[in-house]
Amino acid sequence: MMRTDLPFQLDYPRAWRTYLGGARLDELHGVQRGMGRDGHFPEEWIMSVVAARNSGREDFPEEGLSHLAQTPRITLKSVLESDPAAYLGSTHAAAHGAHPGVLVKLIDSSERLTIQVHPDRETAQRLLGSSFGKTECWHILDGRMVEGEAPCVYLGFREGVTREYWQELFKKQEIPGMLDCLHRYEVHPGETILIEGGVPHAIGAGCFLAEIQEPTDYTIRVERTTPSGFAVADEMCHQGLGFNQMFECFHYQGFSRDAARKKWFLPRRPFPGEQTGDSAQLVGYEDTPFFAMRELRTDGELKVKNERFSGLYVLEGAGTLECKGGILQLNAPGQYFVPAGTSDFVLRAAPAGQLRVLQCFGPRD
Repeated sequence: MMRTDLPFQLDYPRAWRTYLGGARLDELHGVQRGMGRDGHFPEEWIMSVVAARNSGREDFPEEGLSHLAQTPRITLKSVLESDPAAYLGSTHAAAHGAHPGVLVKLIDSSERLTIQVHPDRETAQRLLGSSFGKTECWHILDGRMVEGEAPCVYLGFREGVTREYWQELFKKQEIPGMLDCLHRYEVHPGETILIEGGVPHAIGAGCFLAEIQEPTDYTIRVERTTPSGFAVADEMCHQGLGFNQMFECFHYQGFSRDAARKKWFLPRRPFPGEQTGDSAQLVGYEDTPFFAMRELRTDGELKVKNERFSGLYVLEGAGTLECKGGILQLNAPGQYFVPAGTSDFVLRAAPAGQLRVLQCFGPRD
């Protein structure tokens, strides 16, 4: 299997979804700007040991799973299962076994996603028998205008929305009324937004973002048809819970617009140990115990203390990662897994260039 003292490269799994997008992912991977194609593969999954849940695509059991870049037949899941303590750390392995406890995605939407919710951990355990819920966090990378509309997200109930009213809107499929129940925010590159389990939301058209989340694919959808006209199967709406019980997954606490923004839009904070520069903590364990993510930027070298396993995604530039285990070449776009046994390391940008990397972590030990 792979060494446990040196990061290794992963492939770029795309996942089928009910909504349309993906052109920006094509362009990230080398297609000429403006020539990418939107379709039903709008997501690239990162550091994934989770298979996508798609009704009608049961013939693709490994859809969404990460594989080794140099040996595509081998999944990251099988590597971690070969020695969980060595790859993930003994403390993490004692709590979670061979599961990293996190999933990361790049998402590019050319249409608004259906209004949805994910269960919090307690609800997922009670209703779905899952040890993980699906709290998630978005970091906005870029955006594009779609039919004259700027990128936006819908997030959280306005004050006064009840379960009875929400279910009535669902039965009537009154989509404008549903959207009116949620806060709408235009979003801009660099913003980071926490979406706790139970909070209704929808990514708007034109968003290009990184999403870090608890590692499940449980999504409760309240629209029977996507904005582009794709019919959503019953199972894809209620995840097996039925059309009544699925409404137990929503939190019906409402907030004012300002209170919702203050609660869920996270401030950009200095990278630990660095009070100047462009590196930053995007979401930390002070925000949620389920995951953390930071952005590393350097046009020279950046020293990084390695205290736990992580995933790296190189968004921009080229360079090297240098640790006691050796030297690894980094290129954008690139996915890499950093085992727990990796020493502290140095990111070194190529001459006259800048290296921009997302580093993603699993749950707090």
